[in-house]
Amino acid sequence: MLEAIEVFHAKNGFDIRTKNMNTLLYRQNLLIEELGEISQCITKNTGNLGEEHADLFILLLGNCITMDIDISEEVWKKLQKIESRSGKNVFGYNRVSEWGK
Repeated sequence: MLEAIEVFHAKNGFDIRTKNMNTLLYRQNLLIEELGEISQCITKNTGNLGEEHADLFILLLGNCITMDIDISEEVWKKLQKIESRSGKNVFGYNRVSEWGK
């Protein structure tokens, strides 16, 4: 998947593997936009929820490639970290966060 996303970025002239902060900030805005579209799918029952998640994921992986982040390694490290936490119910929803910091 990472290779396909990198090829897509290169093919379309998108900034990739440069660690350019302006590119990262631009993509951050695109990520926020996609989150808004996901929310719209859920709250207004419009659009394609799966496609919007795919858009978000493609942007996220593009960021990881650009910033030289090994997302697979980071996910496993984070899972190991949060698995040791106990959950807490907040307003009727379970959370697993660092509390008291």
